Amino acid sequence: MSGRVETAGRWGLVARFPAPLGARFARNKLAVAGVSVVCLFLLFCFIGPLLYSTDQTHTDLTQVNLPPSGSHWLGTDAVGHDQLGRLMYGGQVSLLVGLTAGVLATVIGTLWGAVAGYAGGWVDAVMMRVVDAGIAIPALFILLVVSAITSPGTPGLIVILGLVSWLVPSRLVRAETLTLKNRDYVLTLRATGGTHGRAIRRHILPNSVSTIVVAATFQIADAILLVAYVSYLGLGVQPPKTDWGGMLSAGLTAAYSGRWWLIVPPGLAIILVVCAFNAIGDGLRDAFDVKGRG
Repeated sequence: MSGRVETAGRWGLVARFPAPLGARFARNKLAVAGVSVVCLFLLFCFIGPLLYSTDQTHTDLTQVNLPPSGSHWLGTDAVGHDQLGRLMYGGQVSLLVGLTAGVLATVIGTLWGAVAGYAGGWVDAVMMRVVDAGIAIPALFILLVVSAITSPGTPGLIVILGLVSWLVPSRLVRAETLTLKNRDYVLTLRATGGTHGRAIRRHILPNSVSTIVVAATFQIADAILLVAYVSYLGLGVQPPKTDWGGMLSAGLTAAYSGRWWLIVPPGLAIILVVCAFNAIGDGLRDAFDVKGRG
């Protein structure tokens, strides 16, 4: 009997979110467009340099601040770097840091929220007060302080972003856990001697996947914005590396001189990618929504 209940719990996600999930997502044209934009930027940033090879390490003072032309499709910057190649190169850092930091923040927040919600009582109270205290401190302020103390490379930036961005996912997963832990299949598992860890692994987390996936998409968008903020202030990855925020910072003064190609492309890239991930998150939320079944 307990085996049947556990099986029902394990596949509770299938019962809640049946096969037409993909079809419901596809009906959201904005979300589909978001997926297309993200895929295009991934190809542009990671495959593009193989087709459009440029030197993004050495300076060339004979090619400084050239406007867009057949030789340099988006012109060059203040040290002679090809701007289109730099847009690809900087996009690799922005997307890599954003994706990895967003996933890391979601993993940390998921584990924290699941444990807090399942344990309840004083454990939940203490853990969530930590979350409340963290939310009260702006993530950008923490990033600026840490970046001013040390100059983090790409791995360090990923870790820092992950550690300051897990708070909101933890609250979402906790709320879901508070509902799931009182379901019959979880109570039956506990009554038959199942451990707390088994209940979380087999029932709580699998049945919270909709909340986790949606939270992850928004966390990725937020991480990309945070990277841009920090780099714009000159505290992100250090030269010769760059990202889209660093390109914006480097091109800001040049924009007043009419060199629009130094600021418009990275600005548009940030806007498009962040809006795309937000659209994907909205589409996933609507697709997972039980009330949205047609």
